[in-house]
Amino acid sequence: MSVYEKAYQPEDITRLLVERVNKGDAAGVAELYADDAVIAFPPGQITEGREAIRRLWEVLMSSNPKFEPEEPLPTLISGDIALTATPPKDGAGARAQVVRRQPDGSWLRVLDQPEFVRPESVQPESVPQS
Repeated sequence: MSVYEKAYQPEDITRLLVERVNKGDAAGVAELYADDAVIAFPPGQITEGREAIRRLWEVLMSSNPKFEPEEPLPTLISGDIALTATPPKDGAGARAQVVRRQPDGSWLRVLDQPEFVRPESVQPESVPQS
């Protein structure tokens, strides 16, 4: 089992996600999510739980995506919860994540909205669900 770098600042999660996606490491990406995390992906659907998120990323990585870092918006922190967001470089809306501080001081995603799309523009894709 690999030991992954942890996010000790909420903003670190996006950087680590980009690095792990670009390496094709679905398990490493999944480690950035809490066990009970929810991601709004594929568009118009939700994927729940770290294991289902790992499977989702395995499918997504089969096309060998390459992500570029995006400049984060200011993080909002309230106790052990934080809201992070980035405007996509392609100008297509925004990305937002809610992260939760863990007992060791690191942060994990609990809610992930990687794309904001209007329901009528959603084109469902075939990905594994939990």
